[in-house]
Amino acid sequence: MIPIDEPDSNGRRTSEKSLSIKIREMEIDDIPRVFHLGEQLFAPRAVPNMYRTWDPYEVTGMFNEDSEFCLVAEADDEVVGFALGTTITKSHSAWKYGYLIWLGVAPEFQRHGVADRLYHRFKDLMIKDGVRMILVDTQADNRPAVRFFEKIGFGSSEEHIYLTMNLDAERQRRKGRKNRRVSRNRKGEKEPSGMHSSRNADTPESP
Repeated sequence: MIPIDEPDSNGRRTSEKSLSIKIREMEIDDIPRVFHLGEQLFAPRAVPNMYRTWDPYEVTGMFNEDSEFCLVAEADDEVVGFALGTTITKSHSAWKYGYLIWLGVAPEFQRHGVADRLYHRFKDLMIKDGVRMILVDTQADNRPAVRFFEKIGFGSSEEHIYLTMNLDAERQRRKGRKNRRVSRNRKGEKEPSGMHSSRNADTPESP
C-alpha cells in the first residue's frame, strides 16, 4: 500500500485543489478506473517486494466482499484516488480490526490532501462498524508512506522480515530433467525388444 500525499516543506498543502474533490463510496462502474490507476501506482518495478498483487481480481474481489469499505476520490468525474479496506475478526477475541489494504492517489493530485481525506472517511466507516483498531502496512523504506501514517496518528510500527526465492532456476532444472527423460525414452523405444538402454539385466550394479 503506497499512499503519497505529503505536505510541502513548510507543512502546508500546495493548493486548494482538494476542495473540488468528492469522496464517495466506490461503485461497480469505478472498478476499471480504480484498477488502471492502481496499475500506475503499484507496478511491480516500483514496488518490487509487495506481497499482495494488484490485478483485476484484487479490485473486484474486494468490491464484491467489502464494497462498503471501498472509497474513491473524484474530481470532474475522474477517479483520482481510492481507499480499499476490510474488517477482521479473530476467534476468542472481542476486538474487531479494520485493515486499510490499498490507498493510492493519482500523481497529479498528490500533495493536495486527497489521501488524508480518503483515510478519514475510511476511519469514520470503521468507527461506525464497531472497529477498535485500524491496521496498515507498507514497505519499511517507503518513508513518505511511513511519515503519512505517523502524521495521522499511527504508531507502534514493527518491521517484518521479507524473504524471497526465485524459482526460475529450479523451473529450468526440472524442465531439463524432463527433456532428458523424454529423450532416453525415445531412444529406448528404438532398441531391440528385451534390451535395456542403460545396462543388461545380468550386469551387476555399480556401487
